[in-house]
Amino acid sequence: MTTTLKKISTLLTASFLSLSMVSTSALANGEIGDHVNNLHAHIGEYTEEVHWLESKFGSVVDAYASKDKNLKTDALMEYWEEVDFHSAIETQYVPIYASIWQGIYGVKVAIDESKPIDVVREEQEKLNHALWQALGAVKLASQYQQRGLVDQVRTTEVEPTTGPAVIDDIKTRLDRVVAKYAEQLNEVATTLVHDTYLQRFEGVEGDLIAKDADLVEALEKDFNVTLPQAISSNKSVDSVRDVVEAMQVKLNKARALLVEAEKGRKDVF
Repeated sequence: MTTTLKKISTLLTASFLSLSMVSTSALANGEIGDHVNNLHAHIGEYTEEVHWLESKFGSVVDAYASKDKNLKTDALMEYWEEVDFHSAIETQYVPIYASIWQGIYGVKVAIDESKPIDVVREEQEKLNHALWQALGAVKLASQYQQRGLVDQVRTTEVEPTTGPAVIDDIKTRLDRVVAKYAEQLNEVATTLVHDTYLQRFEGVEGDLIAKDADLVEALEKDFNVTLPQAISSNKSVDSVRDVVEAMQVKLNKARALLVEAEKGRKDVF
């Protein structure tokens, strides 16, 4: 598994660095422990937890294969929420956190719908891959923490006050929308979309309209129509992620415009 993790870490480096440079401090979803701000000291524990999860998820699939009448697929979620690794990946790299939930529900739905065991095993393999990919991301994050390249995790929300920081916060919130959707918390995901638009995007609309009115109009449609419709239509997690990724591209442009606007104000004074 060491070789696999090295490959995963290599693939993640560019995207993780990008995330670290543009994001504000990570905001955890719910109660977390101090371990998330000292990842390096807990890598051994996280690794043990991933092995444990792999075993527990496998036991659920084995029970299905043996036609165990006492099988309860909700155990999949309970195992995942039991470990510290859950908050470690949630606070460090939300896209992979969403992939794990997607994998959990892939196994759960396949079992609940009485799919053939080979289909269930295929979903199990996807879930295991997501777990190890997440461990690779946490290991990478631990290195960045040691170098002081990532901010401390905060558990209470602090509203950004500057234009570019608002865009960074919006992007993080949209990643969380995908995670909530992957958890099958559609109402939570939709509320987060609306709140992000009203509490964040509307605050920078004025500056953006002066720079690119068409961009603002496109993002307004994404927030109020495209993304909510993707969620309410029960599209795949990948489809919702595609919508968010398209929005992120537009938000990157919006951020650059706000940086330019701030520079112009500083030059004036």
